[in-house]
Amino acid sequence: MRLALIEAEEAARVGDVPVGAILLDANGTVVARGRNRREAERDPTAHAEIDVIRGAARLRDDWHLNGCTLFVTLEPCPMCAGAAVNARIARVVFGCTDPKAGAVTTLFQIGTDPRLNHRFSVVGGILADECAALLKSFFAERRKAGPRYTPQG
Repeated sequence: MRLALIEAEEAARVGDVPVGAILLDANGTVVARGRNRREAERDPTAHAEIDVIRGAARLRDDWHLNGCTLFVTLEPCPMCAGAAVNARIARVVFGCTDPKAGAVTTLFQIGTDPRLNHRFSVVGGILADECAALLKSFFAERRKAGPRYTPQG
């Protein structure tokens, strides 16, 4: 989780929401690192989990990430939990819960839903205070700066 926190800090440094992710193979070797890149790439799907899953699939030349463990600083949203299911990830370990969009324990339990063709185990609360503090300080600074943009239309 400490490696994922480093990725989250880098996301914050460049203006993205500080969420970081690491993917380990079954032997515990880092396969890929990822972080939020929504602002940098102007892409609403560029979450840390998607970034790390895409990177690992490219590196392995295979979308099957069987046996891998995804570490992420914030509980995955529905999109990211669904991507973990589709990538056949074995386990998701997250830092702090997400009361607004958490989809593995808080609002939904996508990874353990027996109706899906693949399921993954879930471990939450790892370095939760540190993960939450990084997010809180990022958004506190953003609020101080005032509105970032005015929506069109």
